[in-house]
Amino acid sequence: MTDIMDDIAEEISFQSYEDDLRLLFSLLNDVLQREVGSTIMEKVEHTRTLSQSACLIRAAGIENTAELLEKQLASELSKMTLEEALKLARAFSHFLSLMGIAENHHRSRKGKNVALVSKSCDDTFNQLIQGGLSPDVLYDTMCNQEVEIVLTAHPTQINRRTLQYKHIRIAHLLEVNDRKDLTEEDQDTLIEDLVREITSIWQTDELRRHKPTPVDEARSGLNYIEQSLWKAIPHYLRRVSNALKKHTGRPLPLTCTPIKFGSWMGGDRDGNPNVTAKVTKEVSLLSRWMAIDLYTREVDNLRFELSMNQCSDRLSCLLHDILHKENSEEDRPQSWNLNQNRSQPKCHSVQCLPTQLPAGADVPSHTECNKVESHYPQLDIPGSEYKRLKNQDEQATSSSTSRQNYQKLQGSGSPSQPTTPKGSQLLAQRKMFAESQVGRASFQRLLEPSMPQKSTISPYRIILGDVKEKLMNTRRRLEQLLEDLPCDMDPNDYYDTPNQLLKPLLLCYESLQSCGSGILADGRLADLIRRVSVFGMVLMKLDLRQESGRHSETLDAVTNYLSMGKYSEWDEAKKLEFLSRELKGKRPLVPATIEVSSEVKEVLDTFHIAAELGSDSLGAYVISMASNASDVLAVELLQKDARLAVAAEQGRPCVGGMLRVVPLFETVTDLRGAGAVIRRLLSIDWYRDHIIKNHCGHQEVMVGYSDSGKDAGRFAAAWELYKAQEDVVAACKEFGIKVTLFHGRGGSIGRGGGPTHLAIQSQPPGSVMGTLRSTEQGEMVQAKFGLPGIAVRQLEVYTTAVLLATLRPPKPPRDENWRALMEDISKISCKSYRNTVYENPEFLTYFQEATPQAELGNLNIGSRPTRRKTSVGIGHLRAIPWIFAWTQTRFVLPAWLGVGAGLKGVCDMGHADELRAAYKEWPFFQSTLDLIEMVLGKADVPIVKHYDEVLVSESRRGLGDQLRNELMTTEKYVLVVTGHEKLSANNKSLRMLIESRLPYLNPLNMMQVEILKRLRSDTENHKLRDALLITINGIAAGMRNTG
Repeated sequence: MTDIMDDIAEEISFQSYEDDLRLLFSLLNDVLQREVGSTIMEKVEHTRTLSQSACLIRAAGIENTAELLEKQLASELSKMTLEEALKLARAFSHFLSLMGIAENHHRSRKGKNVALVSKSCDDTFNQLIQGGLSPDVLYDTMCNQEVEIVLTAHPTQINRRTLQYKHIRIAHLLEVNDRKDLTEEDQDTLIEDLVREITSIWQTDELRRHKPTPVDEARSGLNYIEQSLWKAIPHYLRRVSNALKKHTGRPLPLTCTPIKFGSWMGGDRDGNPNVTAKVTKEVSLLSRWMAIDLYTREVDNLRFELSMNQCSDRLSCLLHDILHKENSEEDRPQSWNLNQNRSQPKCHSVQCLPTQLPAGADVPSHTECNKVESHYPQLDIPGSEYKRLKNQDEQATSSSTSRQNYQKLQGSGSPSQPTTPKGSQLLAQRKMFAESQVGRASFQRLLEPSMPQKSTISPYRIILGDVKEKLMNTRRRLEQLLEDLPCDMDPNDYYDTPNQLLKPLLLCYESLQSCGSGILADGRLADLIRRVSVFGMVLMKLDLRQESGRHSETLDAVTNYLSMGKYSEWDEAKKLEFLSRELKGKRPLVPATIEVSSEVKEVLDTFHIAAELGSDSLGAYVISMASNASDVLAVELLQKDARLAVAAEQGRPCVGGMLRVVPLFETVTDLRGAGAVIRRLLSIDWYRDHIIKNHCGHQEVMVGYSDSGKDAGRFAAAWELYKAQEDVVAACKEFGIKVTLFHGRGGSIGRGGGPTHLAIQSQPPGSVMGTLRSTEQGEMVQAKFGLPGIAVRQLEVYTTAVLLATLRPPKPPRDENWRALMEDISKISCKSYRNTVYENPEFLTYFQEATPQAELGNLNIGSRPTRRKTSVGIGHLRAIPWIFAWTQTRFVLPAWLGVGAGLKGVCDMGHADELRAAYKEWPFFQSTLDLIEMVLGKADVPIVKHYDEVLVSESRRGLGDQLRNELMTTEKYVLVVTGHEKLSANNKSLRMLIESRLPYLNPLNMMQVEILKRLRSDTENHKLRDALLITINGIAAGMRNTG
């Protein structure tokens, strides 16, 4: 189960949860009865009953009887035909999906009652003030806090986007069902709607038939912005502001952004050859285009709302400037592209008031997250274009040709090759664009209401009309950039930065406040200002990521061409001398005439695109597998060189600033050297001056949880990460440089996942000083931000956790000997882990036999390969399929392997009492063991044993026995140290949620074993492969976790 469930478990009302579950299961049974017939339904019910009986008997401690029932169940399932097994697998998968929907719904319901929710802003601010914190300190800290949540394209979201939409619709209907004012007719209609949705889900293919492209992945990420976070952000900031005003007397400043968003979708090229420079440019433009589209809709709504006439003198001056400019343009001879619109008045004209009510204009925006309809919005069909505005000025924004090509980018992720029309071709295209507006303009005039001869001036509508015109110019410019068309638009006629868009909006806000209309200013207008402040012009700034070796290869090509030798063969001192010298110089390093391999060209093209887009569109450049100071300076040099080249091409300085260069330390060896690398960097005069001048004295460092866990085991990785963060913070402090730690967490415990608040609160003291970046990946994005109500809650959890870690940092170990004990546990556990995973020659084959790892590639859940390189060893297997495969078998081995040996070794030395004391008092050790205990509660020894007995060669079954014994040892010593009587004893709600899934989950595992057995002797059987993939989907839904 994904670790988000651990948050859900704290906040769930089991009675209402079970009521909803009974309703959904009853309706699914009815649908299945109609769809598959009574014979299959009898098998479904018999299987569920037998599975539930075995679970109950095992829970009562009657192991032998439970084992007999489980063997009977496995035997019956193994005798089913493929068609029967396929239908049963689908049925049990959908039962588990409905359980997940019900859990998320109740979490959202609980979050509405802010007064009862722990970790809310109100609750946390109150605790701090009651604890003696000055209101001024609280206010200043909150206003200066910077948290960035980075959404990644890591392939862990198992569900097709189509099914995600349908699940959201069911959640929407469940919330409608909570209303107390439903009539009997309403309830009947609701049931019919639920039946329609469940029927639609059953009749939909749950398998992805093609791999997504990087643009598909990016579009999916942008969808979370449009459907959820766009609504959640104003509500979240309003909640923060209200709580801050309540406890300090001052609201949150309107443009303050305690949380922002970043993205790796379309920028993460580490081991993914499908992410190219061209893809990065397209994704960046798509993100900007969507931002403009969303802002245009909001401005349309505001133009209806702000119909008042009174305004401030400053706004009046701007109004007269706009009208004067319009009159001047009317007197000026018209160019071809202005002529095309002569029949249409400008959207800010006095005569051109809004003529059609935009969608949602009648609903106050600040209530969106409290209303049923906005919690679970009615969504467009996946793959369709974004909503189009209906009024006349929208129609004249872009050519039909450009629009069609842009829709190709949205719909398929594979846009046509850009073309650059020249001469007569370009004139013909412009003529077609102009003529395409004529018919629509004629009909539009018939729809316009007749206007009086002298219309009363509505200043806000005129100002916002001008804003809208510039927004649509901006959108047209983006479409031209996408197609590489010439764009000679006046920079004053479009928006390039958030500040340009904020300026007129803030002027309207100040005017309303000064005229006594503060209640209006603090509604939809304030929400739009907050959205612009948070999302900017790109919604999410795109990070770039590349492996350090690719940069060395690029510099090899350059130094070889310049007859300087091979860069990668130089020692670190020579590399740093060369890089520092070149960075101080003012000439480009890479010759324009250089001929390089396609791999090197792609790296150079990426830096060229980064220079074109700049820091206005892009965030950080992350270097994976960083291990030396030269890795950072190499990227700085390639970035500087590309900016010089682009500036020369364009005849002007590059837009935006230089990207932050962020080393990612992810192996145990690299984590141990992280502090030394940062010290070496900051001791270089050029680099230190660069950080101070270009990045406000701020160094960002990323630590990776996935590869460190696969390298050394979970406990050793956790301890090395803790020490690395301490060392990096100390290094930056020595040079007077501020540091932001970027946490590359996965969703599962094995990849550093866990409840957000617990994870942040267990960081080393001083490592969270008001700033934090963290990744959210795959299914975790859907779980945490898929619905507006849950998103608001999750944003609050991030905010309060970082605030507490800043103002009330976690305690360091009270006893210095505790650190020595962590070293001992780490060494023993790492040795035990590596002896099994890397030193045992039988382990790799056992892994391949006992899990569906080899078959996971058929899921088509991500654009990148499952391995960084072509070798078959564990070392080059990515962390996600490594975790995913073990999660499917319910062994979840990467999360606990080695931990039992480490704890046992230290307890046997006589330190058990010290470990118990450390568990009670030291947040790091407590959270680490709690997460391991949590995942142990999700492991299932009988199911794991069944996989081994059927799938593993007899000669290797002894290894399986050994590993299961080690699991039992880990459980024993975790309980010894925590003092709990049984696993998850401190989280009964979580235990109940796990147990409620087992009657549906266990049969899926047994079916998967049988299907794997058949498939491995009939590898070309596509029906068997589909059946296997359906069981993988179902188990992922039941475990609520993939990788």
